[in-house]
Amino acid sequence: MDAASLLLGLLLGALLATAITLGVVALRGRSTAAPDGLEPVHESLDHLHRLLAGIERDRATAHGELREQVGTIGQTSALLRQETAALVTALRTPHVRGRWGELQLRRVVEVAGLLEHCDFVEQPGATTAQGAAVRPDLVVTLADGRQVVVDAKVPFTGYIEAVQATDPAVRAQRVADHARQLRVHVDTLAARHYPTAFGTAAPFTVLFVPSDGFLTTALEAEPALLEHGFGRDVVIATPSTLLALLRTVAYSWRQERLAQDAAAVLETGRTVHARLSTLSGHLTRLGSALGSALTRYNETVGSYERSVLVATRRFDDLGVAEAPVPTPAPVEGTVRALRPPAQELPGFGERDGTTG
Repeated sequence: MDAASLLLGLLLGALLATAITLGVVALRGRSTAAPDGLEPVHESLDHLHRLLAGIERDRATAHGELREQVGTIGQTSALLRQETAALVTALRTPHVRGRWGELQLRRVVEVAGLLEHCDFVEQPGATTAQGAAVRPDLVVTLADGRQVVVDAKVPFTGYIEAVQATDPAVRAQRVADHARQLRVHVDTLAARHYPTAFGTAAPFTVLFVPSDGFLTTALEAEPALLEHGFGRDVVIATPSTLLALLRTVAYSWRQERLAQDAAAVLETGRTVHARLSTLSGHLTRLGSALGSALTRYNETVGSYERSVLVATRRFDDLGVAEAPVPTPAPVEGTVRALRPPAQELPGFGERDGTTG
């Protein structure tokens, strides 16, 4: 018996007891009354009947909705089970497993903020010092020009079988198999000698594990797995640790670009300063030339007045000329010389006794 049926039974019992009590009270109070004295009891019973009918309809509706929801949950659960089985089957295929690892690696790189073909290159082909052709999944370029090789092809069939196992002993065996597979892959990756294929590569290779759970499960069976990789110049990195590494690389690139921009600004400032110095020299020579021209002009005007105009005024006195010869006026003025800023601005934002 479910909770709804129990609650309905208690409610019906309470209502029936109430109706019987009301009927007994009415009979005792109206034992000498007319036959129509039982009318209130009939009305109460009719009301009780209508109430019970409404409750029954609501219960049937709620039960139907609950049954429909349970059926929907069952269908969704079955579909999820099918999709999970299909996903597990697909992940058992080597090329699908490798493609998933590459997609996870690409997502980590995008979150880190690195730029393709500038900060990293995907699957570049190269040849090792032993003459073997290799193609790592990712090569990250550091700010100093060095490179870090990343490989994302990790076997995790043992991990899938460990997750599906229900027997603790079987699960422990599958976890041990997963750790062994990862250890063998570390040895295989070290034997490829990725750093020798890139002249400026760092002397280690990053083995990208697409999920933190893969590495955690492997470390349960073999805690020395990380040290095993370090001893063979292979760094095992999960998405969280690789993201921290790539974020550091992206930060170093930003600092390098800021330093380059600062150097460019400094070089531009030096160029502008040199050109301003040249222009100041031209202005100084132009001012000197203008001052010399003004002096020569005034000297010429003085000589003209003393030597020429004196003779021309005799013609004016004799009435030969129709109008007197105009007398040129001397030009008065000085050319302002360029002064160093320290003489013009003795203090920051202040002038030495002048305004304007």
